[in-house]
Amino acid sequence: MPTLHRHEEEKYFINAEGRKESLPSIHDPPTKELSVVVPSYNEEDRLPHMMDEALDYLEKRQKRDPSFTYEVIVVNDGSKDQTTQVAMKYCKKYGSDKVRVLSLVKNRGKGGAVRMGVFSSRGKRILMADADGATEFADIEKVEEGLKNLQPWPNQMAISCGSRAHLEKDSIAKRSYFRTLLMYGFHFLVWFLCVKEIRDTQCGFKLLTREAALQTFSTLHIERWAFDVELLYIAQRLRIPIAEVAVNWTEIEGSKLVPFWSWLQMGRDLLFIRLRYMTGAWQLE
Repeated sequence: MPTLHRHEEEKYFINAEGRKESLPSIHDPPTKELSVVVPSYNEEDRLPHMMDEALDYLEKRQKRDPSFTYEVIVVNDGSKDQTTQVAMKYCKKYGSDKVRVLSLVKNRGKGGAVRMGVFSSRGKRILMADADGATEFADIEKVEEGLKNLQPWPNQMAISCGSRAHLEKDSIAKRSYFRTLLMYGFHFLVWFLCVKEIRDTQCGFKLLTREAALQTFSTLHIERWAFDVELLYIAQRLRIPIAEVAVNWTEIEGSKLVPFWSWLQMGRDLLFIRLRYMTGAWQLE
C-alpha cells in the first residue's frame, strides 16, 4: 500500500487573513456538499478563466439553493510562477471557507496534486477539475446526473467521469498523423492492460462520492499523467460503479503534456499498473 508523505508545510493552508490553519482530513465527516479540487502547475495565465467560470456558477447555484455548500481547493503543485498569488486573490475575495490554496513544497505530478487536495477536502462529493477550464464547469450537472443514475451506490461508492470520446473525430482532424498514432496507441494500451469499459480515461473532470475517493486515492500509486487509469483500474477491481458522461470540451493552449515523452511515460506507467497488481507488488486494501 502506498504511503502519503506530507511535508510539514503541507499540513496547513493560509487563510484570507494571512494566518495558518490546519487542513482537514478526508477521514473527517463531510461538512460541505461539494469539494472542487484543481491541480495547478504554472497556471498563472489559465487559472483565472477557470476560477471565474467555476465560482460564478457555484455562487449562483448557492443563491438558488442555500443548502448547497461548496469549497474550491487549488493545489499549487510546486509552481515556479505566480500561481499561488493568483489563487490567493480568490481566497481573499470569497473567503477561505470557500476557496483554499494548498501549496506543495515540490512538484508531485497531477495525480499527486489531486490526491493531496482530495485528502484535504470536506465535501460529500469531490470533483476533479483541470486548471485550464477546458471543460465547461456547468457540465458538473451532467456528471452529477451520471452519478445519480448509478444509485443505489454500494457502500456509498460511485464515480462519474466526464468524457470527450464523442469529440474524437473532430480532434483527429486537427491533430498531426504522429499525435493521432500516439493517441490510438495509448488508448489500445489502456484497453488491453487496464480499463476496458471507459472510452476516455484522461478527461480531468471526474466526480466521486467521498467514500469512493477515500478508497481509490488511498490505494493510488501513480502520481503523474496515468494516475486516472490507475484510479479507474482500482475502482473496477473494487466493483465501484462508474458512469461515463459526454461533456463540452475546448482545447486550451498551454498544455504541460509533451507529446512524445509524456506518452512514453504514460505507456510505462500502464505496464507498471498491470504487472504490479498482478504480481501482488501493489495490493488493494
